[in-house]
Amino acid sequence: MKSLEIRVPREVFKELKKEDINTLIRESLQRAELTLQAREEEFLKEKKKKLEEKLKEMSEEYGELLEFYHKALRDREFMMKKREKLEKENRELRKELEARKREIENKAREGLRKD
Repeated sequence: MKSLEIRVPREVFKELKKEDINTLIRESLQRAELTLQAREEEFLKEKKKKLEEKLKEMSEEYGELLEFYHKALRDREFMMKKREKLEKENRELRKELEARKREIENKAREGLRKD
């Protein structure tokens, strides 16, 4: 067992001699223990409150991210449809351009033949 040395002035020592030291120490330790428990409880309550606030904040951010994700999926689908439409229009325009090009070449050949 560890020893504990407490130094007090003579007057205090004389007063303490009149009382039961062991009882006094036990009572003081009990009060100190209760005080520490109360402080720990307050600390834990504050920590819980901060964690709940952080959880709420993270939940809100998650909701925003989820909403952004779904919007991105809708936008992607919309862009894919636009892309397909533009590719189709581009193919049609190329065919039309090729047809006009052949038509112009044929007219040029016919014009050369007549000369």
